[in-house]
Amino acid sequence: MKVPYTWLKDYVDINIGPQELGDKLTVSGSKVEEVIISGGDITKVVTGKIEKIEPHPEAERLKICSVNIGKEENIQIVTAADNMKENDIVPTALHGSTLAGGLKIKKGKLRGSKSEGMFCSEVELGLADEKDIDGLMILPADTPLGVDIKEVVEIESAVLDFEITSNRPDCLSIIGMARETAATIGTEYRMPELNYESKCSDNIEEVLKVEVKDELCKRYMARGIKNVKIQPSPKWMQDRLLDAGIRPINNIVDITNFVMVEMGQPMHAFDAREISSNTIVVEKGNSGEKFTTLDEIERTLPEGALCIKDGDRIVALAGIMGGLNSEVKEDTAEIYLECASFEPVNIRETSSKIALRTDASTKFEKELDPNNVETAMNRACYLIQELGAGDVMEGTIDVYNNVKESHSLEVDSVWVNNFLGTEIPGEDMVKYLNSLDMETTLEGDTLKIKVPTFRCDMFIKEDVAEEIARIYGYNKVDATIDTTTTLREPMNKRMLNERFITDVLINCGLSQSISYSFISPKVFDKILVAEDSELRNAVKIKNPLGEDYSIMRTTMIPSIMESLGRNYARGNEVVRLFETGKIYIPNVDLNKIPEERNIITIGMYGECDFFTLKGVVETLVERLGVAKAKYERVTDNPSFHPGKTAALKVRKDVIGVFGEIHPDIIENYDIDKNCYVAELNMDILCELSNINKKYSALPKYPAVTRDIAVLIDREILVGEIEESIKKAGGNLLESYKLFDVYEGEQIPEGKKSVAYALTYRLADRTLTDKEVNKVHDKIQRSLEHKLGAQLR
Repeated sequence: MKVPYTWLKDYVDINIGPQELGDKLTVSGSKVEEVIISGGDITKVVTGKIEKIEPHPEAERLKICSVNIGKEENIQIVTAADNMKENDIVPTALHGSTLAGGLKIKKGKLRGSKSEGMFCSEVELGLADEKDIDGLMILPADTPLGVDIKEVVEIESAVLDFEITSNRPDCLSIIGMARETAATIGTEYRMPELNYESKCSDNIEEVLKVEVKDELCKRYMARGIKNVKIQPSPKWMQDRLLDAGIRPINNIVDITNFVMVEMGQPMHAFDAREISSNTIVVEKGNSGEKFTTLDEIERTLPEGALCIKDGDRIVALAGIMGGLNSEVKEDTAEIYLECASFEPVNIRETSSKIALRTDASTKFEKELDPNNVETAMNRACYLIQELGAGDVMEGTIDVYNNVKESHSLEVDSVWVNNFLGTEIPGEDMVKYLNSLDMETTLEGDTLKIKVPTFRCDMFIKEDVAEEIARIYGYNKVDATIDTTTTLREPMNKRMLNERFITDVLINCGLSQSISYSFISPKVFDKILVAEDSELRNAVKIKNPLGEDYSIMRTTMIPSIMESLGRNYARGNEVVRLFETGKIYIPNVDLNKIPEERNIITIGMYGECDFFTLKGVVETLVERLGVAKAKYERVTDNPSFHPGKTAALKVRKDVIGVFGEIHPDIIENYDIDKNCYVAELNMDILCELSNINKKYSALPKYPAVTRDIAVLIDREILVGEIEESIKKAGGNLLESYKLFDVYEGEQIPEGKKSVAYALTYRLADRTLTDKEVNKVHDKIQRSLEHKLGAQLR
């Protein structure tokens, strides 16, 4: 929030500069992001009186002026200006002076005549834009001569730019910051003039009715103004608004904006002619209804938008912007002033949905005090009468059903000192809190505090201690060593497994990537998800940044494909990535939060194939110690190549899928290489894992090795063969290894030759040939009976 230094001084006596004030306010908790100072670069500009004007002998448009700058001898200035006359007093830039924007002025000659300086307009002094000024700045006739222009014209200005936190909406105003300033520098602030007298005998309650039909409107106040005169607002008000970053429009609009900045309460003015029903209704609009706002843009109302209506016709979006159909025009003679308080969440949701954020909505999004409505309305009425902008009608319409009351707190001052590590007297605590308009008394050691309604952040004793500490001065609080002993909790199994998984995948040559959990609904089409798939049933975000981040992901395949596509677009030829993240599955019971599942996603392209990816998955499963894991072919997943995809299963549960991405999907992500992706359920893998390694002694007895080669149907997978070998081998079978797969000459059509090396061993004795032969024959028979294998 931008607070002009001079505006602040209207309500607080400040005897320090803006930069020092900014530093003090930052220390007291009101963070000043920047102090913007303008006009400080203007030097050696004085007041000068033009005593004589003569035409230039060599140039018709130039004039030679003799200027009195308060010294014994006059100086000579050559100028092309034509709006001055003899005895006028004007700002005069001397030799070596600096003007706005850093412009340097030196003496010289113009068409043969010396010129020892330059006359200035408001533009050269940084007081106005060039388009608004035509000619020199003429000063009052009683202006003293030869004095620095800064002594007679307010050139230097400073604006303090504050970062106001969401829990302090009371600081979103000049008065709020005046209160903070006074408390910080140990003085008092004063409220602006609020009292006025109604000069119009007509009563607004007789000509206008207000109906509030929704609790989203906490308070609605209206007053009438007759004999309105639309004209430019005075220069002092325009300057204040410009310093605060608001463009002046006309006196009525400027007054409402002025009060919004000064009091922190947005207001709005309606042309009374446009309220044809003589009834203002506050209620929700119809979703999809069209409405044109003051910026001449037609907008579609979202569901739940609170509206101000003229009967059934919308004339304003509550707390955001008025309608073009009720704006104050140049010939407006009667207006209705609106000042209200609205539910902040509704204002935020509506402004976000229609992509319209205004100064008013920014303030209403916070918890504004409804009791400030009347104060702001009184201030606006005072300014209207003071500036001659109209006559205030008798009466007030004020719909305020649930009046917000102040609450009380009792805090032990001894506890405050123990909590802060200070020795602040209780009387000083009372003074600090009273300076913030918190009526406080001290009874014994107890602080009894009446919290004003504009302080929506004061509820517990720690809040009180914070207020005392920041006004006392954080820099005065002695540093102490923390005596608390912290204990580091050991990592649980899930955390250990996550770290272990990350280490394993990095050791496999993969790099970790991170992506957002928010995705676009369009990604399901990119990965060819069926229209009726459960994956499309995603959690929708109520207040998304945009369509690309409007739902929570139900699969991480789009995320890893985006990462692969981004790397490919940047020319990376070989990419190996993995990500550990969450997917979100909506709960059947909508009152319960969605289910969060932890997922491992692996993605790669370049110098790799299906078996490269499978090797990474197998390594991960093996290192995690997941028992009885097996792999089965998958042909019905639309995101993967139907002939190069497998599922990871433990017992009967599928806990992941991996394989080559479907060519159409690769094309959707503008990649020109085969991509391989795995998506595994990390929760189940961690649950089944056993990463605790136990020592096993080297075997004392020799192993027996036998080879077996069989002819088998080409369609039978190696995994099925190995499953049969393991079951038949029993305890004697120590290990097995595939060392040959052959198809070609001497092999019948539709068949393949598969050869394994089998290792047999017992830990307590040497095996006999008879024992080995028995198990080996059992394996052979199992392959023959279950898979139709033929021994070669």
